[in-house]
Amino acid sequence: MPAYRALRARYGFLELCKNPELAAEVTLQPVAELGVDAAILFADILLVVEPLGVGLEFAKGEGPVIHRPLRTMEAVTNLGPVDVESEVGFVFETVRRVRRALPPGLPLIGFAGAPFTVASYLVEGGPSRDYRYTKCLMYDEPEAWHRLMALLVDVTARYLGGQIAAGVQAVQLFDSWVGVLAPEDYRRFVLPHSRALIRALPGDVPVIHFGTGTAALLALMREAGGDVIGLDWRVDLDAGWRAIGHDVAVQGNLDPVVLFARPSVIQDRVRAILERAGGRAGHIFNLGHGILPQTPVEHVKALVDMVHQLSDRRGTA
Repeated sequence: MPAYRALRARYGFLELCKNPELAAEVTLQPVAELGVDAAILFADILLVVEPLGVGLEFAKGEGPVIHRPLRTMEAVTNLGPVDVESEVGFVFETVRRVRRALPPGLPLIGFAGAPFTVASYLVEGGPSRDYRYTKCLMYDEPEAWHRLMALLVDVTARYLGGQIAAGVQAVQLFDSWVGVLAPEDYRRFVLPHSRALIRALPGDVPVIHFGTGTAALLALMREAGGDVIGLDWRVDLDAGWRAIGHDVAVQGNLDPVVLFARPSVIQDRVRAILERAGGRAGHIFNLGHGILPQTPVEHVKALVDMVHQLSDRRGTA
C-alpha cells in the first residue's frame, strides 16, 4: 500500500515494529482502505528471538538474517532467558493502541511464529531452499533440537499471552516452512512442541494454525491443535477440510499470485473457493500465504468486495 511504502521510505522495518504509534498506524491502514473483516497486528515472527543475542538483521532485499546461527548443543545451551514484557513490550502497546482505535465489533488478530519455523530461521541463519542445517540438527543432535524447541514454546506462549492480555481476539501461529518436512519428522520433531504451545494458551481465544506446503501434514497439524487450520492453494479447500474434519474451521486459500490477474479471473477463483466451502460455517476466506509486495491495491479491494458479494457472510466469510 502507498501509505505503508511511504513509511518504509523513512523508517527501517525493525524501527516500525518497535514504534507502537507507527506500528498501530500500519495495522489500521488496510482496515480503512480495504474494508476487511479483521485487523492483523503489524509485527514480525522473529521479534521474540532478537533478545536471544543471535544477531537479527533485516537486510535490504534479503529479508531476515541471523548472524550467529544455532547449530550445536553448545550454542543452544548458551541461550539466555527472555523477559518478554521488557524485551517485546512494544508489541503489547501496539495491540492496546490498535484495540482502542478499532470499532468494538471488528476483531484484532495477533500472531507469532510457530516453534519449527522460528527454529529454522535460527539454525539456518535465514530463509533456506533445503533446510539442511535444520534437518541435520534434528537428526544428529535431537536433544539440542528438542531443547531449542522447548525454549521457543515457552517464549512464544508468554509472547502470545501478552498479546491476548493486551486485547487481541484471536492468534495465529505461522508455521510457514513446516511443509519441508516428511510426516514422520513432523510427528517426532514438531508435533509435541506445537501441541504444547497451543495448550499453553488461554482456551477461550481462537488459535489459527497456519502452514504452507502442508497437504501431507494436515491431519498431523489438526492433531497438534488449533481452532482453525490454514489451507494453502496447493490443496482443494473441500478436500483439505475433509482431511481434518468439519468440526474444525479452515482459513484460505487463494493463491496470492491470482491477485495479479484481471478482475474476472479473480472473481472466478473466489467463486470456486466459496463453492468448495459449500456455505458451511467456519470458513475464513484468505490468501493461501502472504500478499506479495507488488500486488495491485485495486485488485485487493476488488477481492474483498467480491468475497462480500458472493458469500453468505453469516457462514463462509
